[in-house]
Amino acid sequence: MAMLQELINNENTKKLSENFNRIKEKVELAAQKNGRKSDEIKILAVSKTQPAEVLLQALTAGINIFAENYAQEFRDKNILLRELLEQKQDNSFTPEIHFIGHLQRNKAKYIVPFVDMLHTIDSIRLAQEIDKQAERNNRKLDVLLQINTSGEEAKSGISPKNAEQLASEILLLNNIKLKGLMTIGTFSNDEKTIRGEFSLLRNTLEQLNKNLGVNLKELSMGMTHDFEIAISEQATMVRIGTAIFGERQYQ
Repeated sequence: MAMLQELINNENTKKLSENFNRIKEKVELAAQKNGRKSDEIKILAVSKTQPAEVLLQALTAGINIFAENYAQEFRDKNILLRELLEQKQDNSFTPEIHFIGHLQRNKAKYIVPFVDMLHTIDSIRLAQEIDKQAERNNRKLDVLLQINTSGEEAKSGISPKNAEQLASEILLLNNIKLKGLMTIGTFSNDEKTIRGEFSLLRNTLEQLNKNLGVNLKELSMGMTHDFEIAISEQATMVRIGTAIFGERQYQ
C-alpha cells in the first residue's frame, strides 16, 4: 500500500492535474464563445500507449473518462488497472472507458465486457459481432458510427452517404444502442478544411435524425490540435491525448 501511495502521489500526478485543468479551461472558453454549456462536452483523455500506472495517476488527478485505441493493449492494461484499483479500495475511482480505435471483429471480445462506449462501428458485420458479444456479456452497449468525412482512403469509417443505411440496420439490433457519430478530422492547420469535415458530420447527424425519426445526439470529433473548432461545430465529445499525457509512450 505504501508503494501504491508513492505511485499516485508523485510529480506526474500533479502534472496530469495541471494539464487537464488547462484543457478544461479551454473547453469552457470555447463553449462560452459558441453559446454552449461546457457540461454538454465530455473530455476523453486518450490514454493509448500509457501504462495502467499512469491511468491510476490520472484518476487521482481528477480525470475519469479515458479513450483507448488498441483492443489487446486495453485488455491487458485493464487487468492491471483493476488490480491497482482493488489495492486502492476506493469505488469512486471507477473510470469511464471509450474505445476509439479501429476494431477487428475477432477482437471485439476483448473490449465489449469493459467499455462504456464504442466509437468506431463502420460495417453491419462489426455491429452484429458487437451485438453478439454484448448479449453474451448481458450488456447494452452504446455505440457510434464512424464517418469518413475527409474521403481519405487510409482512414476507417463509412462515407456520409452510406450512414443512413447502416444506421437503420443497427437500430434493429437488440444489444447495442446507437447514440451518434464519430469522425477523425484531417490532420491539418487549414481551419477551413477541418471545419468543413466537422460541419459535414453535424449535418449527417441532423439528416439521420430527420430521415429515420430518431434523436441521436452524440458527435465525437476534435483532438488536441482542433478541439476548439469541433466545439464550435457542436461536438459533444473531444478526444485529447498529447495535451494531457504528453508525447505517447511507445514500447
